[in-house]
Amino acid sequence: MKKWWFPAVLFISFILSAIGHYAGFPYTLEFIISAISVIFVAGFLGKATESVAHHAGQRLGGFLNATFGNAAELIIGILLVKEGHFEMVKASITGSIIGNLLLVLGLSVLAGGIKYKIQNYNVSLAGLNGSLMILAIIALFVPAIFLNTKAIEPADTNLLSLIVSGVLIAAYLLWLVFSMITHKDYLADVSDGGPADANHEEAAWSKGRSILYLIIATVMVAFVSEWLVDTLDPMTEKFGLSEIFVGAFVVAIVGNAAEHSAAVILALKNKIGAAVEIAVGSSLQIALFVAPVLVFISHLFASGPMDIVFTVIELAAIGVAVFIAKSITQDGSTNWYEGLLLLAVYVILGVSFYLV
Repeated sequence: MKKWWFPAVLFISFILSAIGHYAGFPYTLEFIISAISVIFVAGFLGKATESVAHHAGQRLGGFLNATFGNAAELIIGILLVKEGHFEMVKASITGSIIGNLLLVLGLSVLAGGIKYKIQNYNVSLAGLNGSLMILAIIALFVPAIFLNTKAIEPADTNLLSLIVSGVLIAAYLLWLVFSMITHKDYLADVSDGGPADANHEEAAWSKGRSILYLIIATVMVAFVSEWLVDTLDPMTEKFGLSEIFVGAFVVAIVGNAAEHSAAVILALKNKIGAAVEIAVGSSLQIALFVAPVLVFISHLFASGPMDIVFTVIELAAIGVAVFIAKSITQDGSTNWYEGLLLLAVYVILGVSFYLV
């Protein structure tokens, strides 16, 4: 944040977004301003989490970046659930998962691979991440298959959704215990000890200021996210876009701007382990924690309960993303061409979703 223009643009875009929301700007203009504001606020959030990562280490820093980066996604999801936009919520979850696995990871691997040729990270962590991605696929596929084949009644869907969601939340929390406490050393970062090592860099801010900025940025994300959500309905109708495209690509890309910027920056600093932790860790957090939590939260609103049954299109997109991401990351090393492959799959899915 040494450049003077960033805080200036951040402040101005946030104020304009607030004025646009409360003064009743035209929806198109309000959407554009809010989207720009979310991107800059997310950049601020990413910078704060990167500074915290310097004090906490790559793995914990990557986890914090993914968690706070997903704050926008969770807040947008809660607001959409409250309004009863369940299909858009599921599309947003789908978009967040494939966006992180294909776009964020793809850009990070491509950028880091161009600069460093080959980048390495903990192969054991890569394998476990792959297994968790498979768990997420199983948890999303099973309810959809059982419902669509009439193996269970629609009335039982909500009960199955709650049970599956509970299992996923438990699995994710136990994964945090495993990876951060009991097997922390086993999953430690791979460091070449070169100039890109975190220990050779100065943090942007002190530990206390980093945490303070992290809290401020999260609050700003909450406000801007709500203002952005209010423009989605009229924007969708005006441009004739499907809810699945808006949720899977527009909301997901804007909501994950923090991960986009931070992961690429870390990859360029030869911290591919942290970049992978942000991209893959964020996808896992969405699939194993955020989505199940939204299922439980939906029971608190008058709009009715949301199930965890995704459409065939969404399941196919998630399955494809997990398949290629697991294939590329399982050996614990990356290069620029693998990043290109991930981006190619993202473009194919993006065009397909747009034509729906």
